[in-house]
Amino acid sequence: MFWQEDNDQSQVYEVPDDIVDINYKVRCKTLPLDHAEYLAEALYAALPWLKDEPRTAIHSIHVAESGNGWIRPNDPEHDVLHLSRRTRMTLRIPKERIADAQALTGHALDIGGSPLIVGEHAIKKLSKLTTVFARYMAASQVEDEPAYLQEIYAQLGELGIRPKKMMSGLKASIQTAQGPIQTRMLMLADLEVEDSVRLQQQGLGPHRHLGCGIFIPHKGIEAVNKTQNA
Repeated sequence: MFWQEDNDQSQVYEVPDDIVDINYKVRCKTLPLDHAEYLAEALYAALPWLKDEPRTAIHSIHVAESGNGWIRPNDPEHDVLHLSRRTRMTLRIPKERIADAQALTGHALDIGGSPLIVGEHAIKKLSKLTTVFARYMAASQVEDEPAYLQEIYAQLGELGIRPKKMMSGLKASIQTAQGPIQTRMLMLADLEVEDSVRLQQQGLGPHRHLGCGIFIPHKGIEAVNKTQNA
């Protein structure tokens, strides 16, 4: 008799470490609410190689959307984000750039007029969770949800990824010197592990250095819109 299970539990998938996240502690009281371009420019000044390294991404700095009576503001022209000791700044980089990125520790960055001191860092491998989401996903069809999802589906197909479940979330606008970038949150669920990791490694769509198209793990698909961070 020949018997083969669908899933061989003896073979445990090991996430490759060719692309990693480097998380930095930061000392900073406040940041502009819409700080993506300021952050990118400050990091380019401190790490000149970053701008031309195609496999990098810059996560926008996030804080909890609410807590202790505080609600995330929504006026980029007048409001700021208040950072806590747990706030982190994160870059997604290739393994061979780890030593270069570690040199950022101790630097003082100017983020749109807000001083930020870069502290200790930690290296983190990507996740093998099969539900991932991007807080900001730039696309030409942001206002039309069905068209937006179809556009994303086509982009995923170019990577050889056929998602079973996709869900769009809140819309957001990222201000740049060239004008606003319209984005929408995107969640993908029940991916193959290898597809999830590949998507985290490569990202999706443009503006990766402005926090767009960067996928991070999510433990579940329920109440996505309510659990999105600032």
